[in-house]
Amino acid sequence: MDTLRFWLALALQLTVSRSQYRYGPAKSWDLHSISELKSKEFWFHDAQRTLYEKLSTPPNQYRAKNVIFFLGDGMSVPTVTAGRIFDGQLRGVVGERNRLEFEKFNYVGLSKTYCVNKQVADSACTASAYLSGIKANYLTIGVTPDVELNDCAGARLAKNRLSSIAAWALKGGKSAGLVTTTRVTHASPAGVYAHTSNRDFESDYDVSKLGQNPGGCPDIATQLIDGEVGQRLRVVMGGGTIKFLPNTTTDVYGNKGQRLDGRNLIDEWQQSKPGNARVIFNRTDLLSNDPQTTDFLFGLFNASHLAYHLDDSLDTPTLAEMTEAALNVLSRDPAGYFLFVEGGRIDHAHHETKAKKALDETVQFSEAIRKARELTNPWETLIVVSADHGHTVSISGYPDVNNSIVGLNTELSNVDQLPYTAISYANGPNYQKFYQVNDGEVERVDLRTLDFADRNAIYPHGVPMTEETHGGGDVAVYAHGPWSHLFTGVYEQSSLPYMMGFASCLGPGITYCDLKPKAHYTP
Repeated sequence: MDTLRFWLALALQLTVSRSQYRYGPAKSWDLHSISELKSKEFWFHDAQRTLYEKLSTPPNQYRAKNVIFFLGDGMSVPTVTAGRIFDGQLRGVVGERNRLEFEKFNYVGLSKTYCVNKQVADSACTASAYLSGIKANYLTIGVTPDVELNDCAGARLAKNRLSSIAAWALKGGKSAGLVTTTRVTHASPAGVYAHTSNRDFESDYDVSKLGQNPGGCPDIATQLIDGEVGQRLRVVMGGGTIKFLPNTTTDVYGNKGQRLDGRNLIDEWQQSKPGNARVIFNRTDLLSNDPQTTDFLFGLFNASHLAYHLDDSLDTPTLAEMTEAALNVLSRDPAGYFLFVEGGRIDHAHHETKAKKALDETVQFSEAIRKARELTNPWETLIVVSADHGHTVSISGYPDVNNSIVGLNTELSNVDQLPYTAISYANGPNYQKFYQVNDGEVERVDLRTLDFADRNAIYPHGVPMTEETHGGGDVAVYAHGPWSHLFTGVYEQSSLPYMMGFASCLGPGITYCDLKPKAHYTP
């Protein structure tokens, strides 16, 4: 069956190659000039090439030895569009024609992101959905909808605790790890290993500050060190040293720890591991690390979240560098692995309405995916890319093609004759920056007086808020590798881990290994 599929695919590819001579040679996706867009032949050849690519891509129905799940936190569809244009314009090509790395995948779907009790989701309840396959309540992680916010007793009951796809991988004899640009105890990565009734219970100090007893409400950092899944993760990289250190010590960055229980969880992590367990705090040590002699890797590169890439110091690793280091360690396991990678600061920049930073973080996220594709075999590694929720960001008006996506629109408002930005938000902070009162009338500020070239520029919004909120729209899912064709259509976010589990024979429910015959990729 597999031999027949191979020869059919080869024949189709040869047919496609011959057909290209009929319609002329394929041109690059990238354009350095918009003049070609005015040619009808350009669009015809472009459509034909897209068709050829679809026809020459037979479904990959091998078993996935490895699964990598990339999560762009807050990466709404408009964020992807704007990120694509931003990346292209940085590279000197027509931004609209550009493609981010995951946009090159052949299979795309949409997932619905709401929580059990909220129409617009947060990163906690969504983590339960896309990692454990069960939708949960707003602000809770890794627990069933029977657990309400701050229900510490309910979160400790075994019947209310959810099992993540990382746990499925470990049970299946594989390795597992996580990489993030946020604190490793933040909501999204915590979904890999933690069970909590409040996403803000990151340390015992946080639990106490929020009015709960740390003795009856295990904090997230402790669960990473002591938990059934957390203690078995072979790779953990991100930020958040202060959540792991006692308040009597300072970290390597000079910041005082938070913990009230006196535990140094970083030391405990290293001492509890068999083999060679390495703790690293900077990019230099990460890049010099030998993965062949590293059995466990714990990287904490800031006291809290990692710096934005645009603010980055030279000794903070990029998301792509962390992803490469993680894969180099995990790929030593002949049974395979599950890796969770989060571009977490896309979300934070959107909350601040700092659009340039949000788009740059999206580009960095794309680069991490590019690195993962370079390091893995598509016949044995399933890569899934998605977001947990959207944001209120939009691209509006009628700007000219290749107009700066982070600049002013090419047209003025037809009401007040003032310019407006190509990107704006429905709500956000510092509302007064964009409006002034003259003679009792509220008027918009002339945006030409503001510097949108600044990486910290905040963008206009409507409703005043202390910070911009999430959006409730569906988010895109991009898939590449074994059984990636399953990820098309519109479905609940909670379907994602079961589809990943099916492809890799992990977890509850039907899997590929329940089918006959079984096909395995043989290099």
